[in-house]
Amino acid sequence: MKTMFVWSALLMFAVGFSQGIAPKHEVVDNLVKSTYYHDNGQIAQQGYYKNGKVHGQWVSYDAAGNKVAMGTYNEGEKTGKWFFWNQNSLSEVDYSASRVAKVKSWKQDAVVVRN
Repeated sequence: MKTMFVWSALLMFAVGFSQGIAPKHEVVDNLVKSTYYHDNGQIAQQGYYKNGKVHGQWVSYDAAGNKVAMGTYNEGEKTGKWFFWNQNSLSEVDYSASRVAKVKSWKQDAVVVRN
């Protein structure tokens, strides 16, 4: 357990060191909830770590505070449905063991499905 905490702390320190505003980390049950910030103070990313690996739901935002990505990790691997937003579209990406299984995109009046 101690080794896991040390590795988690080192990982969070490395990510946080490259940012202007210090990230916030708090223990929630057996997970570490981390919040990273853009230089303007807006939240850049928020999610959890378990045993030093990303785990659970993660959400990313642009510098204006708009959601740009949301998905779930399972002990470091992307899994399930992830959503990616940009100016004109929404993409739904299905992951299996961190590999893209299917992509569906919506643009203002169209749906595009890619396998």
